[in-house]
Amino acid sequence: MNLIAVLLALICEQLKPLPHGNPVHQGMIAWVRWTGRNFDAGRSHHAAVVWSITVVGPALLVGLLAMLLHRYSLVLSLLLDVLVLYLTLGFRQFSHYFTDIRDALERGDELEARRLLAEWRHLDASELPRTELLRHVLEHSLLAAHRHVFGVFFWFVLLSALGLGPAGAVLYRMAEFAGRYWAFKSRTLDAPTNERLMQLSRRLFGLIDHVPARLTATGFAIVGNFEEAVNGWRRDAALWAHSNEGIILAAAAGAVGVQLGGSAAPGVTPDRSKTFDAGGDMDATRAEGSTGGQPPQLGHLQSVVGLVWRSVVLWMLLMGLLRAANMLG
Repeated sequence: MNLIAVLLALICEQLKPLPHGNPVHQGMIAWVRWTGRNFDAGRSHHAAVVWSITVVGPALLVGLLAMLLHRYSLVLSLLLDVLVLYLTLGFRQFSHYFTDIRDALERGDELEARRLLAEWRHLDASELPRTELLRHVLEHSLLAAHRHVFGVFFWFVLLSALGLGPAGAVLYRMAEFAGRYWAFKSRTLDAPTNERLMQLSRRLFGLIDHVPARLTATGFAIVGNFEEAVNGWRRDAALWAHSNEGIILAAAAGAVGVQLGGSAAPGVTPDRSKTFDAGGDMDATRAEGSTGGQPPQLGHLQSVVGLVWRSVVLWMLLMGLLRAANMLG
């Protein structure tokens, strides 16, 4: 039933995507604000309380509801799975930015492409040269695909197998969103935020995302250039400040043969770049701190789209084979 739920959710999401600024997204913002305002008194031990209520609380409620519905009606249980996956999983939650930026670049409107990237990622992209602009679009799109599709997919399947239905999808989405919101609130809104809460949320999401990130990178290697993806994973993952992001981006860069990484461009927040000393010796043909491959070009956007969709098909086929084996066994 998991496979059917994922298929139906993806189909619904393609036919009727959630609009930008939808009520569910606004509700998540209101929930995170409310828990922070009512349970965070600024002390270090309050961070764990706030995170648990914000992230684990909704996941537990959905898990309990899934257990009750599964006991009384398989149809209602399936509908709950599809509804939750529709709200938490899907390309269309971020792909409109990707599509609009690609269209702007195809018609030569780099100013509009920079504006859209700045609106999407809340950074100053006004001074980005074309190659750097493409690099940032590729990197942000790959990470968004992982967090909106593959990470949700993994945790849904895992906790669903334990009888908790779509609780895993809620857990992953809330952990990712809460950590991103608290960091955004501190960095962009210049609002006071419990530093301990930001660090804890970043660390816990890193743990939650540890296995999904490596499975995503593995999928990219299988459906892309396997040898280069594995070499890039092993050689270049340390170029990024966060290990999970580094593994995904290094593997994807090798899989499609594109150059990612590099020193932060003017005006771009450098929180995803290191000094790049950890990357070891670089080839003379490679930019400082970047992976191997060709400099980003417009055609690489389509290559990344194909890579992501092939990975989706791969994991869907794998889940179907496991389901068939379980039925036959």
